[in-house]
Amino acid sequence: MLLNKILQGDYTVSSLYHQIKLPLDIEISIPSDDPVRLLSAFVEGMDLSDLYATYDRIRKNQASPRQMLKITIYAAMNRIYSSRDIESSCKRDINFMYLLDGAPAPDHSTVARFISLHLSRCAKSIMTQVGTILLELGEISGENIFIDGTKIESVANKYTFVWKKAVSKNMVKLTEKICLFCSECEELYGIKAVYKDQISLHTLKRLRKKLYKIKRDENIEFVHGSGKRKTVLQRSIETLEEYIEKLKEYTNKLYKCNNRNSYSKTDTDATFMRMKEDAMLNGQLKPAYNLQHGVDAEYVTWLGIYPNPTDTVTLIPFLKDMENNLPFKYKNIVADAGYESEENYIFIENNGQVGYIKPQNYELSKTRRFKKDISNRENMDYDPDTDSYTCKNGKKLFAVGKRSQKTRTGYQREITKYECDSCHGCPYKKDCIKGNNCKTPFDDRNKRLSVSRKMEKKRAECLERITSEYGTQLRMNRSIQAEGSFANVKEDMNFRRYLYRGSKNVLAQSTLLAIAFDINKLHNKIMSERTGTHLFELKKAS
Repeated sequence: MLLNKILQGDYTVSSLYHQIKLPLDIEISIPSDDPVRLLSAFVEGMDLSDLYATYDRIRKNQASPRQMLKITIYAAMNRIYSSRDIESSCKRDINFMYLLDGAPAPDHSTVARFISLHLSRCAKSIMTQVGTILLELGEISGENIFIDGTKIESVANKYTFVWKKAVSKNMVKLTEKICLFCSECEELYGIKAVYKDQISLHTLKRLRKKLYKIKRDENIEFVHGSGKRKTVLQRSIETLEEYIEKLKEYTNKLYKCNNRNSYSKTDTDATFMRMKEDAMLNGQLKPAYNLQHGVDAEYVTWLGIYPNPTDTVTLIPFLKDMENNLPFKYKNIVADAGYESEENYIFIENNGQVGYIKPQNYELSKTRRFKKDISNRENMDYDPDTDSYTCKNGKKLFAVGKRSQKTRTGYQREITKYECDSCHGCPYKKDCIKGNNCKTPFDDRNKRLSVSRKMEKKRAECLERITSEYGTQLRMNRSIQAEGSFANVKEDMNFRRYLYRGSKNVLAQSTLLAIAFDINKLHNKIMSERTGTHLFELKKAS
């Protein structure tokens, strides 16, 4: 071989002493029990008509949408998330070549477009197909759903925050300035722009139109640059233009915030949340999404992306979305204490389902300190006949009134107030009445309670269910299955941050992760001969 043949772009010229060897079929080199074969068979059984409908045309010399779905799922199964890394794997990895089935390897931009432009438009229908196939295989029960959530950081920069409270304060200050400006214009130019004490963007635009009319009528020339004196009209118009732009900016920011407290400038769908991964140890908020998983028999059968930092307000939208898409309806809803609320209890009951939700004070109520705290209403005797509580001193707390309380989601709950006639001279007063922010002197204060009777009833019913043998088994399985799915995604699959912006793209990437998790779980169950098992059994005490 001549050395000068190496210094050129076509490296096949230097391969003079290599000949074609059999076998040419790469499938022979892949083991029969490799999960790539399971993935290929699973996706082949899916109805991808919604995915194909997102394409205007499909070229014959490119990878098909089904093949693109296969390689993106298999990439997630092997902790490959970058589109450039997927492109490289398609050119070098024999398993990716097997999935492409002779099609040319897609470049990184094609992979990114597939996720953001095509998969994002039909991610829910793809997830529906996964749940349907698992149900037909008998791998999921279709009866018990274990729900849990986690926060995953957005690709947005953590210093691009917009706070709703700060924008609202600036909006109030700007409104005050605009009011003064309008009164000045009325004195200087005799223009009345404000009617019925209402100032809006339309009002300012109408005022600007009148000021420009004065400029044209009086032939006033505007000057710019140093050494030139501006007229009063020019300064007024420039100030007005500044106010209009600021008002547009604040209105746009409040519209993007909607019901949220914040958002990121580079990913407006992301909300700033407190994360468990706190590298600076200062409680810094980061732009993130609240990912909800619904797990059945160790498989993720449904998921959702929400901008709310807390899980309480995500349960009802999650259940509605799952019911509208999955061809079956779950009977038992199992969740942890973060999902407990009166609204959630009522919705689950009205929806014909049974809730197994752990009360928020369940773990605390088992402690010795809680049981000895006489200020807690749980430690007081309640008489349903007289609708009264009895404190440790034997005094009665009767209902003195009711009030309606509106939650953040708009749910109306009824609160009953209880108060003792007189706590004067009570030896347990210091231990019973808590709080130092009350304006009433401590000696004049009486014990008060605010209770939602409906919430207390639903909590007692749910507590009885979760403490039964079957409820205990469901709670144990929730800890193993629902929390285990996030442990697998974050630790085993090493996914800690989204690579795409926007809730739709984030949902598409989360769907790929969920399907990859399900295929790996199915493969492990087949290898360990655990197929068809839905619940882990409780350990019997000897």
